[in-house]
Amino acid sequence: MKSDGHGAVETPDATRIPKVGFVSLGCPKALTDSELILTRLQAEGYATSKTYDGADLVIVNTCGFIDDAVKESLDAIGEALQSNGKVIVTGCLGAVGGKDGGSDTAEGGGNLVRRMHPKVLAVTGPHATQEVMDAVHRHSPKPHDPFVDLVPPHFDKIGIKLTPKHYAYLKISEGCNHRCTFCIIPSLRGDLASRPVGDVLGEARRLFEAGVKELLIVSQDTSAYGVDVKYRTGFFEGRPVRTRMADLCEQLARLAEPHGAWVRLHYVYPYPHVDEVVPLMAEGRVLPYLDVPFQHSHPDVLRRMRRPASGEKNLERIQRWREICPELVVRSTFIAGFPGETEAEFEHLLEFMREARIDRAGCFAYSPVAGAAANALPGALPAPLREERRARFMAVAEAVSSERLARRVGATMQVLVDAAPALGRKGGRGRTYADAPEIDGIVRLTAPEKASKQLRAGEFTRARIIGAEGHDLIGVPI
Repeated sequence: MKSDGHGAVETPDATRIPKVGFVSLGCPKALTDSELILTRLQAEGYATSKTYDGADLVIVNTCGFIDDAVKESLDAIGEALQSNGKVIVTGCLGAVGGKDGGSDTAEGGGNLVRRMHPKVLAVTGPHATQEVMDAVHRHSPKPHDPFVDLVPPHFDKIGIKLTPKHYAYLKISEGCNHRCTFCIIPSLRGDLASRPVGDVLGEARRLFEAGVKELLIVSQDTSAYGVDVKYRTGFFEGRPVRTRMADLCEQLARLAEPHGAWVRLHYVYPYPHVDEVVPLMAEGRVLPYLDVPFQHSHPDVLRRMRRPASGEKNLERIQRWREICPELVVRSTFIAGFPGETEAEFEHLLEFMREARIDRAGCFAYSPVAGAAANALPGALPAPLREERRARFMAVAEAVSSERLARRVGATMQVLVDAAPALGRKGGRGRTYADAPEIDGIVRLTAPEKASKQLRAGEFTRARIIGAEGHDLIGVPI
């Protein structure tokens, strides 16, 4: 409080709404964390700011998985500090350099963010919504609203979504039980922790009812859903449901059907029980699309990576899945130039790509990550060789993908429209079941055959595929 010079005392403006800027980096799992934080902020009366200088403080949700992501996150923090000065850091990078995710105890010490940017207000690890809110409350007290302050914090139905309204990510678990030698995710996000199946299905139902036409299931290891709770039985709508991937998919398919919505599975490790889900794909109840992080094909490399699920049998698994569901699309990621990788082992990977006919593939040149066990493995390859192998892999992957895409020409396919300016009079942009948003290709829609045909973002249309270019298809709405 202070005097205005005439004896009156000024008090803080209790009606002013504090504004919070927000930066979200990293994978879809981090995006769902951002959505939770933004939902809490809105529920407590905070506003969001589109600019740093118009915000009372800025939250940066970071990624710390690989060196490029670390650099991007540190740069984003630095930019926010320079533009605003009051920054709260959360996410995976917040856990790097110390076991304590909410590492404000390490003011000058082990936390990487604190060492690089000591002026940040607070640092938390991933999936730390309450810790972030506590920091916000300390540095920008929430506005008082007598009508909502007693409402429980999770009163909202679906909360803030950072995706377009017609698709949404649904995180079913956090953390991972595997200890792959190239990965530090368990040290950042902890061991597997599955969400209660009733909570997952309740959120899915609310999303479908809100108009979501594509639900993307994400986690660190979707196939392991329920392992940590021994597949215990939960309840949804009064019915028992096991906390298990196949049972979850069956229920998600049932919820999606009345809305004509898609269910897409990501981060599916190739365990034998994935075979139980493929029939749902063959029946059209779950999209015939599997995002499987194979990482490599050679048994010796997979052992050095300490990969789960008997990776040397992956070719047999893919062949069996396609026998059950011929329309199945498989996307994957791989690592080239892992420590000790011989030319013969790399050639084995290229041959696997050709035989497995992976529809969509990405590849990283191996990059040492601070804290990863692979750093101690013998046989580190020089960076130019790693990059050369990545380029060779992508040449094969793109040839396989182009051949697979060419098979679509002449087919009529269902397309989910993502953009349609002027009701699509001059065309638009969409995706088939084979295309996850932002990571796969698109369908470039031409002007419709009929002048009366309209396209709307978030709705389905039928399109005749007339061409394939690069990773994309060209379709005529019919």
